[in-house]
Amino acid sequence: MGEIFSIILIGIALSMDTFSLSLGLGMQDISNEKALKLSLVVGLMHFIMPFLGMILGSKLVQIFEVKADILLGIILIFIAIEMIMQLIKGEDEAFNLTMLGIFLFAFGVSIDSFSVGIGIKALTSNIYIAMGVFSICSFLFTFIGVMGGRWANKILGVYANILGIIILFVLGLVHLI
Repeated sequence: MGEIFSIILIGIALSMDTFSLSLGLGMQDISNEKALKLSLVVGLMHFIMPFLGMILGSKLVQIFEVKADILLGIILIFIAIEMIMQLIKGEDEAFNLTMLGIFLFAFGVSIDSFSVGIGIKALTSNIYIAMGVFSICSFLFTFIGVMGGRWANKILGVYANILGIIILFVLGLVHLI
């Protein structure tokens, strides 16, 4: 039960940056069709990227002889620190929703899931279930973010990022201890 709870929390944390960025996109009056396409591509990328991270990560763990649990903890804390730096910078980018733009957005928000994939074996033996949870969470958070962005103010995006940072940092510490 604790394993699935951790997987869901990581899925939510990985989706927080997507949510806050999607809120901003929603404020730009994105059509329902584009919101659905964006959400599907983001969800797909959050399935593919951890898988690629897992494949490359196992090689890195063998080379450096680091316990995967410790590596996952370090990666989660690193991602949280990176999110803090982006939050401080206050990066807001104009975004063009062409298919290339959708792919680039999805790739950018799923890089953190690549990093989590490196240590995913320390978290669970149900790797495909975990990647499915990450995918579903990111799909839902993207779609809800775009739709909610139509009515939400920018402060909510900041709170979503802060919550994501806290979750990643706490889970990183749990894996280090």
